[in-house]
Amino acid sequence: MGSMLRVFFMFLGTYIYMEAVYHFGCFGLKGFQPIIAVPVWAAWSALAAFFMGFLRKKTNRIIFWIVMAAVYLTFASQLVYMKIFRQPLLVSAIVNTGKDALTNYWREALTGILHASPYLLLLAVPLVAAGLLLRWKKLTLKSHTSGERLGNAGFFAGGLVLYLVVLTAGYFGDALYYEDYGSFYDPEGVISRYGVAPSVLRDFLGNIFPEKSDGLEVYEDVPAYAPVDDGVVDISGSDAVSDGDAVIEEVLDTSPNVLPIDFAGLTAADSDTIVKVAEYMQSMTPTNRNEYTGMFEGYNLIYLTAEGFSPYAVDENLTPTLYKLVHSGFVFDEFYVPLWSTSTSDGEYTNCTGLIPDQMHSMKRSKDNAMPFTLPAFFSLEGVNSYAFHDNSLSYYDRNLSHPNLGYNFMASKLGDLEESKWGGQVFEMENANYWPASDLDMMKATMPIYINDERFHVYYMTVSGHMNYNFAGNKMSAMHKEEVSQLPYSEEGRAYIACNIELDLALEYMIEELDRAGKLENTVICLSADHYPYAMEVANLEELAGKPLDGTLDIYRNNLILWNSEMETVEVTKPASSVDILPTLLNLFGFEYDSRLYAGRDILSDSAPLVIFKDRSFITDRVIYNSKSKEIVWREGWEEDEEYFEAIRSQVKGLYNYSANILNNDFYRYVEENLPEEYHSRVDPEWTAPKPPAPSPSPEETPTQTAPAEETGDGSGQEEEIYG
Repeated sequence: MGSMLRVFFMFLGTYIYMEAVYHFGCFGLKGFQPIIAVPVWAAWSALAAFFMGFLRKKTNRIIFWIVMAAVYLTFASQLVYMKIFRQPLLVSAIVNTGKDALTNYWREALTGILHASPYLLLLAVPLVAAGLLLRWKKLTLKSHTSGERLGNAGFFAGGLVLYLVVLTAGYFGDALYYEDYGSFYDPEGVISRYGVAPSVLRDFLGNIFPEKSDGLEVYEDVPAYAPVDDGVVDISGSDAVSDGDAVIEEVLDTSPNVLPIDFAGLTAADSDTIVKVAEYMQSMTPTNRNEYTGMFEGYNLIYLTAEGFSPYAVDENLTPTLYKLVHSGFVFDEFYVPLWSTSTSDGEYTNCTGLIPDQMHSMKRSKDNAMPFTLPAFFSLEGVNSYAFHDNSLSYYDRNLSHPNLGYNFMASKLGDLEESKWGGQVFEMENANYWPASDLDMMKATMPIYINDERFHVYYMTVSGHMNYNFAGNKMSAMHKEEVSQLPYSEEGRAYIACNIELDLALEYMIEELDRAGKLENTVICLSADHYPYAMEVANLEELAGKPLDGTLDIYRNNLILWNSEMETVEVTKPASSVDILPTLLNLFGFEYDSRLYAGRDILSDSAPLVIFKDRSFITDRVIYNSKSKEIVWREGWEEDEEYFEAIRSQVKGLYNYSANILNNDFYRYVEENLPEEYHSRVDPEWTAPKPPAPSPSPEETPTQTAPAEETGDGSGQEEEIYG
């Protein structure tokens, strides 16, 4: 069995070596756990050797090089993708965005290959070694004997059995590796801890691994927000108003934000899953109304998801508008934007739905679901037009389908791969639309005439000026503002990052000026959050801008949330919060009647306990910070270690993950909508078409929600107030 064993060990050595190169190239000296990888390596090596033992030597050699090339390309593509996107390359990414990625991210791909080239060369060492061994006849590829084939089959079966034994032991032993790999599956965590081979296998197998529970037991609540500081503003009591000699007590409405859902009907659904999700929802503690409920009732809302935005884009002199908006209005001292699996699209999904994304492409997958609890849905009840704009392709991530399904009249600056005859009416004419990245300022100039004269409006923007890569050669926005940042004491990447965000700043400045000119500024709220931090930057360069270590910490996700109106006093919010909390916070501020239990996030300004959840199920509360990668638990000042509380939060995190996933994957909102009273039933008519501004005559094939741009026509802050809640 010498020939067969040599081929087997050649492949086994190749896997082990490439795993080591990949892990060091992407994760450095961070720990690696081979418990799942070893049986996978063995099974794959045996399978590869098995298939090249049946034919003649020349044919076996061809098969050998095909397999070796496939192994190399697997590791190389995973390495480059991780370098660019900080995520493993999954089958769903190839299927859903493969074509778009080739046309939209070729610059990033080339840069990623260049940066990864030393490791790509190292990955090729086994191919060189194999060539030399074949040349020196130390490795032969002759047809195997029956005994050798049987031995190969035994190795494969042994590896497969060991794989199943390891996972079975993890299942019954409540091992963390089983939760990571089987029931929960965080792709980035799996590939960093257990290797490329187990990750690729898990990706192809899909969700076939049983869970000990579905994570939808009765919602385990924790005590309400109770910071240890003195001087906390009480937002749960009453206000005294003087009327001459009498004092009139104005009782603050702190009733829960709920809708009259018929849970008896909901839990009578013919689906066991829907019943469980409904029971979980019913067990959740709703957030309460508070002194900020209805603060912006009747106002306009402009809501932006800013590409790659972070606090390091904000400079008092270079980006003065961003600086003003960040430091006035509601000022959030501890706000986080987690990085999800489909970076930008999942960041949008979180911002727009208040739900945690499920694996990848949650926004795209929501396009066929009922989505009656989004901002456009609530604004439509008050007869308000809702628009969404993006200064890139209409078709990318299927936004042309997902965003109208949210209730928006969606337009983009480029058609993408859609048919002009059908979709052309949803493209707005923008100067320099083919710049990469495109100009957010140009987008504002092209789109504001569409809605600025509406009596009232809600507008959503997905910006692109802050898009990677951050350099002065391939990033048009950075190149345009190179001179402004030339004196900054940072790396080129750091300077280019700030430079491209100057364009976002100019877009916001223009927006505010146009709102003011139209007499709409005082009655308009501007909200801005990132889709993700600038993950494409080298961590060292990001740390340079931050002035502190970020690698391996949750601080890398800290960000700014802009929530601003020109007439409001500045309110400081010290409560931890994240992007999943934005939607319920806005719904409360605008005085909409909504059910807070329909979201994974919670109104930041309420007295609910804070909970910040990350992709790998790390979490932050007002008491504890837990990093699941490092397994580090840090209790905040003033709080003693409390294992019962910690486990309750872990359970809550798992529950909210599964709750969000089931809402998406089972079209749960459709069931909720059907179990609302008549006045709430069918809250959003899918065929609803808002009145359009003047536009060219649409083509016969144009969809009902299409609109076209009309011709373009020619701050304050007050005394600071600190609140908790």
